[in-house]
Amino acid sequence: MSSIFVFPGQGAQVVGMGAELYKNNAAARAVFDEVDSALGEKLSNIIFNGPMDELTLTKNVQPAIMATSIAMLRAAELPLQEYVAGHSLGEYTALCAAGAISLTDTAKLLRARGNAMQAAVPVGMGQTSVVLGVSADIVRDICENCGCDMANDNCPGQVVISGLKDAVELAGEKLKAAGARRVMPLALSAPVHCRAQEKSADVMRAVLENVKIRTPNAKWISNKTCSVIENPDEIKEALVYQMTHSVRWRESVLEMVNMGITKSIEIGPGNVLSGLISRTTDKIETEKLEV
Repeated sequence: MSSIFVFPGQGAQVVGMGAELYKNNAAARAVFDEVDSALGEKLSNIIFNGPMDELTLTKNVQPAIMATSIAMLRAAELPLQEYVAGHSLGEYTALCAAGAISLTDTAKLLRARGNAMQAAVPVGMGQTSVVLGVSADIVRDICENCGCDMANDNCPGQVVISGLKDAVELAGEKLKAAGARRVMPLALSAPVHCRAQEKSADVMRAVLENVKIRTPNAKWISNKTCSVIENPDEIKEALVYQMTHSVRWRESVLEMVNMGITKSIEIGPGNVLSGLISRTTDKIETEKLEV
């Protein structure tokens, strides 16, 4: 029996997350201060005070969720579990938690990632929507025919599609006709995990070449392979790959069961991943870290 730390992605953010930790815990305060220093600005002020529309900008929300998650982990002083995994940007948080990437480098990488994603598709031209009630196979086929992509396979009956707005809207109409219970646009400033992000993948490949990645101190389960990757060069390639390919969360959870993982501990704002895990399997006990 093994346990895993899981770290959330974009969408988990709320204004004020981590503010009490910053006031009351020295380890958490040090995390936010280091991230501010790495970015050369007071991201913590936006995290704690908003406004929400500024926090949700891709360039801000990615390092913000990571910082909050790592602050929670360090404040709790939990021992590192045997496995770690993250959803989308949460993969970077998981690598930071496992000692593979420094906190400063993780913040810089996520700021670069957010900027690259936004630059790849101008605001208003992309769209990301959640689709409820149809299988991943149906979604994948319809997206392929419409020129967009399945961005997240989250759990049975919940899939996210992404790409240029017209293509996503067309796919949404076809998915409703195919039996989708709901297709709902998400409040993201850039489309994610889709072919429209090819330019951002090139940017991240170049950025990652200059970053030191070590072998993780825990087994890192990749969204690319749904298996453990430990080689630093393979980790870099997986981080580039995820820019244009789907987050295979449902498949990863099923593989966690095969690996003997029986407990997940979600670290970060919200409890989205715990819900997704519970809707995928009853063989993993879920826990949300509260600090």
